[in-house]
Amino acid sequence: MRQRIIVCPVIQNKGEYLLCKMASDRGVFPGQWALPGGGMEPGETMEIALRREIKEELGEDLLITDIQPWAFRDDTRLKTYHDGATEEIYMIYLIFDCVSANRNISFNEEFQEIIWVSPEKLKDMDLNEATLITFAQKGLL
Repeated sequence: MRQRIIVCPVIQNKGEYLLCKMASDRGVFPGQWALPGGGMEPGETMEIALRREIKEELGEDLLITDIQPWAFRDDTRLKTYHDGATEEIYMIYLIFDCVSANRNISFNEEFQEIIWVSPEKLKDMDLNEATLITFAQKGLL
């Protein structure tokens, strides 16, 4: 089984959190709301990987002003690829609290849409399991 280290930003702006609706045909949690993030590449530090993932997934105009390591955990997930192939992956999540100075986002094809959500509305969202765990650990659910 392949292992991946995943950097995961919990991005907050003016008391609301950024959620991304995953593409319905691929990924680890197709069609569900999730936090952004992705795998570290060889030679990257955690912060470099985090900033690269934010830039790739959310565009160059989103200004992250604060990054603080928050938590880590692991699990095993089934990933579906664009061609329908699947792979079981052991994932190690490195989770960071992030603050953005703006909401200037241009998301990529990994997501169907993005939304900023207040903590009160999180319980009404179709969050994937990993995001549910993260927000519960933060005391928001």
